[in-house]
Amino acid sequence: MIVQSDAPDAVLSWGREMLRNLENPGADWVKLVHGEQDVRLFKTLPVAASLVATNKVLSITDKGEGKGAIAVIERELREEKSGELIAKGRNVTFLRGDGGFSQRSGSRSDPGPEPLAAVPERAADIEVSLPTLERQALIYRLSGDYNPLHADPEVARKAGFPRPILHGLCTFGMATHAVVKAMCHYRADELRAMAVRFTSPVYPGETVRFQLWRRGKHVHLRARVEARDTIVLNNGFIELV
Repeated sequence: MIVQSDAPDAVLSWGREMLRNLENPGADWVKLVHGEQDVRLFKTLPVAASLVATNKVLSITDKGEGKGAIAVIERELREEKSGELIAKGRNVTFLRGDGGFSQRSGSRSDPGPEPLAAVPERAADIEVSLPTLERQALIYRLSGDYNPLHADPEVARKAGFPRPILHGLCTFGMATHAVVKAMCHYRADELRAMAVRFTSPVYPGETVRFQLWRRGKHVHLRARVEARDTIVLNNGFIELV
């Protein structure tokens, strides 16, 4: 597997196409989008090791007919022989075509995930702009996410997008790069945890501007695509050593 170096723990612990491969999960795979992602690191990713990722669905929240649903999945990444915990992640997925199930079936809907903290209402302490390639989504597919939403124009149109969008985890990796570059002097071992909300897709070829606010060992993050005057990541929260 080729792993995005900026966010390897998130990629390695990802349950590849899990909702699509489950027997009759009831989710519309084409309309599924990444909502939030967080990763907490407990030790440096080994240079060579056998790792085991365990995925568990924590909750399914019904937002109502026509509004969709929210699935929260927790992932643990452990070293196979010792069982030592290396990283833990949480993925919030928006199931845009699957709301209203609790009303139709009379079942209980789980409460939604706790909201991430808002960024400060002042100018950012530092900003970092990072470009993307026109073919970036095609390259990033090599990490294991072969959802055609990121490669097939027809599938993207059916999902409501004018063209294929960049993977959320690729944007997450770029945000990690911005933090490590601006706040850690490229010492990735100073990063302990990171969480973001995906608010709008990035299209391959766009430049993303990351806004960072430093508060001691914590950093708040927001990201924008200036060409569309659009916030693509928000409520970002990073913990440093």
